[in-house]
Amino acid sequence: MNRDEIRKALALVAGVLILIGVNYVIYCRENLLSAGEAVFLELAPVDPRSLMQGDYMALDFQAARDISEAFDSDDDRHPQRGVAVLRLDERGVGHFARLGECAALADDERCIRYQRRRGGFRFWRGGIQLSTNAFFFQEGTGERYEGARYGEFRVAPNGVALLKTLRGADLQLLDDAPMAPSAP
Repeated sequence: MNRDEIRKALALVAGVLILIGVNYVIYCRENLLSAGEAVFLELAPVDPRSLMQGDYMALDFQAARDISEAFDSDDDRHPQRGVAVLRLDERGVGHFARLGECAALADDERCIRYQRRRGGFRFWRGGIQLSTNAFFFQEGTGERYEGARYGEFRVAPNGVALLKTLRGADLQLLDDAPMAPSAP
């Protein structure tokens, strides 16, 4: 085997390994979306004039604001990534309880991972991000989500969370809500 054939073989092996890795991540996320536990987080108030921007909605969650307030200052002693414990009410809505770990949780508690963002453009308060800070939807369907009051997350036991959809005030699905007729 000459040097060019070895390089081609290594490139092929590297490409196959990358594809396997990417597909594994996709499989894990799809599995979490279908089998993860549903936890609902209340959306924090956002100015409706800036709520819709293009084909996505900027999100801020009350739990993220509460986590931000749990830090005594914005200095560098606080970890950039961590775990927050949520206490679930009877409807499955999570409310921030404390900063902590995913071990030794009460029956009505779940953990969720967060990230602290510093600097740059922030449209979420305090720089705390839970899973995502935006919800993307099909072009022309934005009115359907104007009544959103909760985000439905699917949460794994280790605190990894993925936003599945948005819900209304009574936790009803908004995906099938009729859209307002467009003006002629």
